[in-house]
Amino acid sequence: MLADFSTAMRSISNDATEIDVMVTPNAKVNSVGSVDPWRHRLIIKVQGLPLEGKANMAVIALLEGFFKAPVEIIRGHTDRHKTIVVHLGLDKILGLLMENERLNGCAGKG
Repeated sequence: MLADFSTAMRSISNDATEIDVMVTPNAKVNSVGSVDPWRHRLIIKVQGLPLEGKANMAVIALLEGFFKAPVEIIRGHTDRHKTIVVHLGLDKILGLLMENERLNGCAGKG
């Protein structure tokens, strides 16, 4: 079953989208997962430790590579729950996330 990615994001302009994410630092592998159905946040796992901004840098690097667009954290710099801005339109982001889910079968997983 496909995740409802739209519950975790909102368009702020034609070329920028806010996404609520839940970050798991110190993970075994970096990954972009599905949307947590309870928290309505995109699940992100990074290998970076939550020390001296390393996890935040890992989140930005992972998402910039995934979306091929600039990413910035706008809320939650010291929290697992963050809000980020991706400088891409909502439709493009939804397409990339749905393709990732289809290829990796990440529905319901993080």
